Amino acid sequence: MDIVALLQYLTLAAGFYMAWNIGANDVANAMGTSVGSRALTLKKAVFIAAILEFAGSVFVGATVSETIQKGIINPQVFAGDPMIFIIGMLGALIATGLWLHLASYLGLPVSTTHAIVGAVLGFGAVVGGMEAVMWSEMVRIGISWILSPVLSGVISYLLFSFLQNKIFFALNPVAATKKIAPFLVFFSFTTFSLSIFFHGLQNLDLNLSFSGALFLSLPIGLIAGFITYLLIRRSTFLPYNLEQAYAGAHHGVSLEKAMKHLQRVQLSSEGDTQVKVSRILNEVEEIKGSVKEPFEAQGRKSPFENVEKLFVYLQIISACLVAFAHGANDVANAIGPVAAVFSVLKTKTIAGAASVPLWLLILGGTGIVAGLASWGWRVIETIGKKITELTPSRGFCAEFGAGLTILLASKMGLPISTTHALVGSVLGVGFARGIRALNLKTLKDIILSWIATIPICAILSILVFFVLKALIIK
Repeated sequence: MDIVALLQYLTLAAGFYMAWNIGANDVANAMGTSVGSRALTLKKAVFIAAILEFAGSVFVGATVSETIQKGIINPQVFAGDPMIFIIGMLGALIATGLWLHLASYLGLPVSTTHAIVGAVLGFGAVVGGMEAVMWSEMVRIGISWILSPVLSGVISYLLFSFLQNKIFFALNPVAATKKIAPFLVFFSFTTFSLSIFFHGLQNLDLNLSFSGALFLSLPIGLIAGFITYLLIRRSTFLPYNLEQAYAGAHHGVSLEKAMKHLQRVQLSSEGDTQVKVSRILNEVEEIKGSVKEPFEAQGRKSPFENVEKLFVYLQIISACLVAFAHGANDVANAIGPVAAVFSVLKTKTIAGAASVPLWLLILGGTGIVAGLASWGWRVIETIGKKITELTPSRGFCAEFGAGLTILLASKMGLPISTTHALVGSVLGVGFARGIRALNLKTLKDIILSWIATIPICAILSILVFFVLKALIIK
């Protein structure tokens, strides 16, 4: 076997291994909220991910792949020795895969985007010097990493706060849900369709303008919203009379609303006032525990059970949005370096950007789904259960905020962190319920793993690069 064929097989294996680890870690982030809220079983989540991840990878994935190929280091720095560039990209894939493998085993939702960018940056800076790094693009990517959790958190916070005020704090939550749900479905389907039509079918040479994409998306959203209206109107599992439901749930809502106001006073006060408010808050919390808390009511039915039943279907819609968005953005982490290596092996020169063939996108999508199916449960448990308690309504808000953020970044060619977006969304929902709803220890562990990802992957990439160089170049 000649050296070119050997490098091709090694790169494909490393790319698939990388994609497998993305599935085990990042797709678990994307589907963790749905599984954690029990809106989807793991098998159903894998099935949805299999379809939507492929769609996102094939239709939208190539845009971001170009950023991984040429946006982190300047390939022309290695024009004199293409083999160094090939070994460096191969080493970056292997190093990233190893770190993600360890993180997934520990149940830590680290950022695969951080990992691959850190790995490529590490070998590029050491081998090509600091001038090899595209610092302007790195600043742009770094800003997107900060904005992604903030933006997704804000969207999720506002959406869940809206649902709290209009549904869960309403005197008749079921009637409020009947009014609002068709609009939520309309907005979800319109956004999802727009993300596909607006420059989302570029690999099929079907690029549409924004107005053209909106022209196709609005009817889809309207039809979906109208169908939802008819189904809810005719449904029998959503009672109209609040009196028929468990009265303790209504008391729980009032107490929860009172606690929200007391928490705001507690945070803004000092001294004796803060101590007294804290005492009152504890007493109210004890009283709330003596009645059937609406969000955790078990055994006896409440109007919120019927509301959450509807949000199960809405969360499935949002899960589709997140899966498509994830496939669009994060498949680039696995196939970007692979496409760059294959291009150099074929042309013997280093181009600014390599074309991404369809079969390579399919390979990446296959690896992602395989990783989720075989090992994704570890990170799903962290995202779905250990940050804050999730219900279908909360999971819908978290997934929709993250999916919308990821899709916007994908359209701009920014390889943002899906992990940051999802965790930011879950935090946004948690903050809407109060700081006590968050597991601060889990958050600390997640943030520490985020901080460690870039330097660890950079160091691993450098080590693997020199090992491969010693084995291949003699």
